[in-house]
Amino acid sequence: MITCLPLLAGEGARRKGDIGMRNKNKRLAQYATELRRNMTDAEYALWYHLRNKLFCGIRFNRQVIIGHYIVDFCSRKLKLVIELDGIQHVEQEQYDLERTKFLTAQGYKVIRFWNDEVLKNIDNVLEAIYVEIEHLSPPHFGSSPHKWVEPRLEVLK
Repeated sequence: MITCLPLLAGEGARRKGDIGMRNKNKRLAQYATELRRNMTDAEYALWYHLRNKLFCGIRFNRQVIIGHYIVDFCSRKLKLVIELDGIQHVEQEQYDLERTKFLTAQGYKVIRFWNDEVLKNIDNVLEAIYVEIEHLSPPHFGSSPHKWVEPRLEVLK
């Protein structure tokens, strides 16, 4: 009979293949940081409303690593992913489908908006996000006095 003993503290990183995975995760983390520093106009416009729990009191993070993907915005508590798609997504439809399938398998609800939609009609985008939050939140969410934080309608440049 073969039994596996637990690894001693610090031994886990010595297994073959771990270094490659660690380097891959490090590269992905560096890329996520780069994406956070270089947001698109649409990402900036939406982040303006989602940051610091301003929207419905829900914490969102941007450029979050889930598995081997980086998602635009994510509420880990609600398991809600918000993706903003530019013109390049027309050409990478299959990749987006695989990515959404993976995220869904991890328990995330994925909603997508076109960059143009965010820039030209932020109120409708925020309303759609609110509906998803209400659907994913506990029953008491709707009775909260902070259920809707008025979107700021300033023009972002």
